[in-house]
Amino acid sequence: MPVTDEAIEKIKAMIVDGELRPGERLPKEADLAERLGLSRNSLREAVKALSLIRVLDVRQGDGTYVTSLEPDLLLDALGFVVDFHQDDTVLEFLEVRGILEPAAAAMAARAMPDEDVAKLQEVLDRLPPDPSLEELVANDLEFHRLIAAGAGNPVLCSLIEGISGPTARARVWRGLTEEGAVERTREQHAAIRAAIAGRNPQLARSWMTVHVAGVEQWLRGTLGGSGSAL
Repeated sequence: MPVTDEAIEKIKAMIVDGELRPGERLPKEADLAERLGLSRNSLREAVKALSLIRVLDVRQGDGTYVTSLEPDLLLDALGFVVDFHQDDTVLEFLEVRGILEPAAAAMAARAMPDEDVAKLQEVLDRLPPDPSLEELVANDLEFHRLIAAGAGNPVLCSLIEGISGPTARARVWRGLTEEGAVERTREQHAAIRAAIAGRNPQLARSWMTVHVAGVEQWLRGTLGGSGSAL
């Protein structure tokens, strides 16, 4: 195992074992290096790597702290990773979305507070009769974000938000090229909202499955015909 990877594993073990807790400051560099049997250089590299993925927070002049370790913070790097992927790789993210979002819709039908269900309708009502593509995509992202949050599982919500970037690009392209895409989006969003409002998890899951599968099916056809869509 490379020295830096070994250093990362040792710091991670301290956090997992409870020796270092969320919000706690790490010991001084020299003391921690000696305690872990590491060189100060390898410890610095490990701290740098762990700060990039939001496990550690390096504060100039103050020290290095364990972050809150909340799921949305740790999964924030996922969005950075997926933004580098284009073309047919987006299909893989859509496949994952097709697994996660129907589950989130079903969970939201059970757990979403009534006031948040009402917000879903408010989002749909804000979309003008003849929206621009930017308005449509922004509305779509907000609708899906509310459902993911309404599922009541922060990890699931963070995963869904993390993969929204490349799939949003696919939605933009679909809106530009596929006839009737805007109206279908409206209808499917309304059906998903109605199922959640009616507290029908299975129906919410089914409509969300249809909704996400439509984008995936369109993208498969487009990539198959042109070799590249995004």
